[in-house]
Amino acid sequence: MKLEGKVALVTGSSQGIGQAIAARLAQEGADIVIDYRSHREGAEETLAKVEATGRSGFIVKADLGVVSEVRQLIESGIQHFGKLDILVNNAGIEKNADFWSVSEADYDAVLNVNLKGVFFVTQTFVQHLIETKRTGKIINISSVHEELPFPHFTSYCASKGGVKMMTRNLAIELGPFGITINSVAPGAIETPINTKLLNDPEKLDALLKNIPLGRLGKPQDVASVVAFLASSDADYVTGTTFFVDGGLLWNYQEQ
Repeated sequence: MKLEGKVALVTGSSQGIGQAIAARLAQEGADIVIDYRSHREGAEETLAKVEATGRSGFIVKADLGVVSEVRQLIESGIQHFGKLDILVNNAGIEKNADFWSVSEADYDAVLNVNLKGVFFVTQTFVQHLIETKRTGKIINISSVHEELPFPHFTSYCASKGGVKMMTRNLAIELGPFGITINSVAPGAIETPINTKLLNDPEKLDALLKNIPLGRLGKPQDVASVVAFLASSDADYVTGTTFFVDGGLLWNYQEQ
């Protein structure tokens, strides 16, 4: 119970990696603010998983691309639990398109959630910590594509590259306040976003050949690293990206 007495906000926690993170942090003793944008049923499922551990959960609907909703998300969590100690910026989207065909609307959708949303959720969380004179932990869920090119997903790669530099920069700026910030960069994980891949044996086999450990990751693989970074075991760790990819990054070849 390394997080007993802590309150964690996990954005995009109605399914996949976010849901696994919320459940794992609850297992470690934290109460959880569950955020969703459109999948209320999934948020209720996450709440059930949190409560099954004996911890409390609180569901808030927010579009992370809208700064006013971002601030309301943080304020709602604080009003309900009295404080926030841990922020996990998990919510993210991607759009597949040739670079020359990307629309402004799709570009804005990706950058607003993946970078702008992360920026302002983090800012509002940090303001809370400074005002209450407390330390805290920020964990960004990035991607191997903060380093690895991903043709036809240029806006996504740009957003994750931005998160990488934001993490490094804020490690310096927030360090004097005792606030740490790190990123976890998943590779190929079995989540709803990869349903098409999971149902295409040829593409799946090609991908697995690029992964030295020979399997896709599971949401729990990511959640375990987040739990470490959220705990006091990681008090001297900041400004770092942890790749959870089975070795994919250093072995990848575009097919």
